[in-house]
Amino acid sequence: MTAMPAHNRPIRIHGLNDADAACAVATDLGVPLLLVSAPGAAASAGAGWFREVVARATARHPSVVMTAVLDCADRPGDALGALSAGIGAILFTGRVDVAERLGDIAAQRGARLLTALPIALDLRGARDPWRACRNWLSGQDNGHVTE
Repeated sequence: MTAMPAHNRPIRIHGLNDADAACAVATDLGVPLLLVSAPGAAASAGAGWFREVVARATARHPSVVMTAVLDCADRPGDALGALSAGIGAILFTGRVDVAERLGDIAAQRGARLLTALPIALDLRGARDPWRACRNWLSGQDNGHVTE
């Protein structure tokens, strides 16, 4: 398992618009960004979707320093699938013994496995994702958060 990235204000995204807002604000503020997919998105949207959203957001905001994490919930098969698809960082919240094995596999592939995150801003339903990201990343607001 890998230690938590230095980013202490993760943002949960639900699509490209959310990712764009978060990347634009992080670029404006000059701060690193920890993007996290929706809970369990590895099962619902898939690794290919997440990889494409991150690639497009990165192409639109090339100067952003970002770690993108696909949430695999407690599903080891989804975690393995994400690693096989080339996802560089995954969140796995299942059993510790399984997480240890997945962590070894991730390390062999040059990827990171996280087992927890700090409280995150969840952009689901945000009327103004850009403003929510700005307030969150600048520390002005706790937004509507999820664990």
